Amino acid sequence: MTAFDDALYLGMISGTSADGIDVAIARFHDAPTPQAGLVFGRTYPWDPDLRARLVALGQHAQAMTLDEIGELDARIGAAFATAAETAIRDSGVDRAAIAAIGSHGQTLRHRPHGPYPFTLQLGDPTRIAETTGVRTVADFRRRDLAAGGHAAPLLPALHAALLSSPDEDRAVLNLGGIANLTLLPRDGGPVRGFDTGPANGLMDAWCLRHTGAGYDRGGAFAAGGQVDAALLARLLDEPWFAMPPPKSSGRDQFHLAWVEARLQGDPTPADVQATLLALSVRTVVDALRATLPGAARVIACGGGVHNPVLMRALADALPGVAVESTAAHGIDPDMVEALGFAWLARQTLLGRPGNLPSVTGAAGPRVLGAIYPA
Repeated sequence: MTAFDDALYLGMISGTSADGIDVAIARFHDAPTPQAGLVFGRTYPWDPDLRARLVALGQHAQAMTLDEIGELDARIGAAFATAAETAIRDSGVDRAAIAAIGSHGQTLRHRPHGPYPFTLQLGDPTRIAETTGVRTVADFRRRDLAAGGHAAPLLPALHAALLSSPDEDRAVLNLGGIANLTLLPRDGGPVRGFDTGPANGLMDAWCLRHTGAGYDRGGAFAAGGQVDAALLARLLDEPWFAMPPPKSSGRDQFHLAWVEARLQGDPTPADVQATLLALSVRTVVDALRATLPGAARVIACGGGVHNPVLMRALADALPGVAVESTAAHGIDPDMVEALGFAWLARQTLLGRPGNLPSVTGAAGPRVLGAIYPA
């Protein structure tokens, strides 16, 4: 038992889809087995104008001056602060019981390669601490990057604690803007995890452009089209897909300009949407077969869980493998990432590593994040 076992932790993230700020308030216990108890979880919408700007930046549709970057950092920080304050009010929890807030912020760029790799998350944490009166932990990714890692994905350690089984090989699949896998071998081998490519990000952007809707509700847009096999082949020819793990990516790599450069002829918008869904499925399945071919169960979380066409396509492409939501294991699929950053804040306060070198490729375990006092 630890000094923080009875404390609450609040985690926040806006993922690569930028579809809202997810907030989770949770308790964690280490013994006799690791447990996470979600006390409250909710997604708070972005201001529409701010979200439109974030999406445009992710699609490389806008450039920014230094002044604009500073202003955006402050504006995102204020939005996260409001989300945290609103969640504390809506949940009815005593803020004095919250040991820390863990804020991921909003990723604007993720470039883990090159002589000076970097990852950029905006959302001024000092504003969160000032508004809420709760100490805040933020900037979780850069320490892993400094240690030679990809700084992503960061949640496989939590996945392993909560969802592994000695009876079968399992994979946890996060279907956010980008898809990533956590591989949980039953024999106690090293946990691995990596991004596989786009999940919802490209589909959301294409849907917004052609229907005005921010996402493909129920997968209906994709279901109304046919997969363009030639286009799918051109998309799959992207060299990044053939790279071995560890690897990570983001909306700054897989964006609409990337798709448009591979379009030929005059495919219907619905056919392109169907092909983008097929791309998400194919890259996940290929990665899983290459790295954990004996997986008996895929446990999915993230917004893609609510797309029945996507989930059915994954199940059809993985015969003999159970494809299910984390809800089947008592974990809200929409709150897994926010829960993860609440857990990472706890790790930081306890002086414990938050990364897994077997996942990120870092030189070793590292305590992640910086602490901003209340």
